[in-house]
Amino acid sequence: MNQKVREVLFVGVGKMGLPMATHLHAAGHRVTAFDPSPERRALAAQRGLAVVARLEPALARAPVVVSSLPDDAALRTVAAQVGAHAAAGTVWIDTSTVSPEASRDAAAQAAARGVACLRAPVSGNNVMAERAALTVFVSGDRTAYDACEPLFACWGPQRFWLGDAEQARVAKLAVNLMIVGTSTMLAEALALGERGGLEWQRLWDVVEASAVASPIVRAKAPALRAHDYTPTFTVEQMRKDVSLIRAAAAALGVATPVTDVAAAALDRAAAAGEGGDDYAVVIRDARRAH
Repeated sequence: MNQKVREVLFVGVGKMGLPMATHLHAAGHRVTAFDPSPERRALAAQRGLAVVARLEPALARAPVVVSSLPDDAALRTVAAQVGAHAAAGTVWIDTSTVSPEASRDAAAQAAARGVACLRAPVSGNNVMAERAALTVFVSGDRTAYDACEPLFACWGPQRFWLGDAEQARVAKLAVNLMIVGTSTMLAEALALGERGGLEWQRLWDVVEASAVASPIVRAKAPALRAHDYTPTFTVEQMRKDVSLIRAAAAALGVATPVTDVAAAALDRAAAAGEGGDDYAVVIRDARRAH
């Protein structure tokens, strides 16, 4: 593949997939979208994408397949379809957050069909996806990565090729570990500061001016200052990622005390009926606790 226009089949046009597919279309690539949801297919059509209601015939024609999927089960389903219907020489780019084990199995199915699988999870939320401000972690065949790099460039300014196997999946889980740990740390720190007599807005002034004012803290600050927990990534979504993190760490013999504390906080939020709120709702819960 070179710099010319690509024919791309995009599988999964949810909150992350739709803006990513739209950016490919805006860059001049010919994008066909598939999603099991008629509503999501209709939204894709509104953005100017060609839409198909059946995946198998589209897979047989597509030189490049991109997928954005919710979990391991969905990845395994698409892997089976790629393994049965994609043409040899196809490049399959999967951008999902999934376990290294499911990813390894999917890549093996693809390879048996003569399909190169690039594991390309993205870091960022749906707002960042709309702004083409994602970070892309990629592992898999380096030649395929180099050929597809112009596609990755449509999604954000930071792209990393990390190795030829599951390194990108591990990188995504490692970054999400730090993100969920940050929310848990903020919950404790803000509860401490407020109960110690600091006014909420001034407390945030201090946090944002401090050495811990990371990009994720700065990004979340405006909403959290206003006690707004409208989700960019829900408690339930983060619980799924934490489960992946803990399983991967256990398989590698890595202790996860910070993640364990975060998992307990998320479990309490879910039990309180907050599963659809932003994962940072653990901050509100810490402020309420006695």
